[in-house]
Amino acid sequence: MNFARPAGLNNTEQMPRVEALMVRLSGDGDAAGAMVRGHLATGGKRLRARLALAALDVLGVGRERGIGWAAACELLHNATLVHDDLQDGDRTRRGHPTVWAQHGEAQAVNVGDLLLMLPFLALEHAETSPAVRWLLARALAEHAAAVARGQVEELQLAGANQVGWVGYRRAVAGKTSALFELPVEGAALLAGRSESEAHDLAEAFCHLGVLFQLQDDVLDLYGDKGRERPGSDLREGKISALVVEHLALHPGDSGWLRQLLAAPRDATPDHEVDAAITRFREGGALAAVLRRIEQEAEAALGCSGLPQEPGLRDLAAELVEVTLAPIAHLYSAGPNNHG
Repeated sequence: MNFARPAGLNNTEQMPRVEALMVRLSGDGDAAGAMVRGHLATGGKRLRARLALAALDVLGVGRERGIGWAAACELLHNATLVHDDLQDGDRTRRGHPTVWAQHGEAQAVNVGDLLLMLPFLALEHAETSPAVRWLLARALAEHAAAVARGQVEELQLAGANQVGWVGYRRAVAGKTSALFELPVEGAALLAGRSESEAHDLAEAFCHLGVLFQLQDDVLDLYGDKGRERPGSDLREGKISALVVEHLALHPGDSGWLRQLLAAPRDATPDHEVDAAITRFREGGALAAVLRRIEQEAEAALGCSGLPQEPGLRDLAAELVEVTLAPIAHLYSAGPNNHG
């Protein structure tokens, strides 16, 4: 694939203010706030906040006006991470213990719930009119609801008799794409675009959310996600894009793969995960997912609203590059040659 040259996502000049606002909103002097700050301190790319600021920039609004909006998007994303780690049973994230592993399951629910509320408080710091602030609040609620619905869809996939691309993509469009559309939709509203225009401009980033999840599924087995060991998705019984494509190509492997996914997380043998890594690569599933990634990138950059906003199209192209950087070696070496 040909990737665009990076432009605005690496501009971090306003990120210290975003970080400071997130910490301030978490509260001071109570246990819940300390847990939130502990989670935020584990780091991360802050991609949703950076996307919000970069979108404001290319739409002609100063980044300094987007501090509250960037913090809102990032706080919502982190709420979903806390709940996701609990549901998936992941004990580490970014090389640190997850909230539930450190404080228990019940407290992880509480911390995630608090993080779900903080984005609405962050909107008080958005430099805009009360009418636009209401539109931003509604966008937050709508996309947060989409994430929850997508998570339900993903968990349903694990117990489905048949899994396919349509069901997988529907789940991903909710739980992952919503948090890529949201920063851009809000930035467009802050830039004075109408609701319909903001929605159309964010459409491209739905495809990029799917692309991000596909990359994440691949990275779990063929890269480094900062987990204890490769194969977290398989160990937690997740129906990843690689599972979907392998079953489509080799339905006779259904019994073996279902048994692997059904095994308790701590009882999943490393050699079975290694076998899956080999089968997905040699059986064509990895190559199929890499083609899906290319298709989502092309669909995103071909969205109808982007030609009228060349800066936003450049930002979408940059996001493709940033997202795929961790698995770029698979494109350069070829999926069947990667060990």
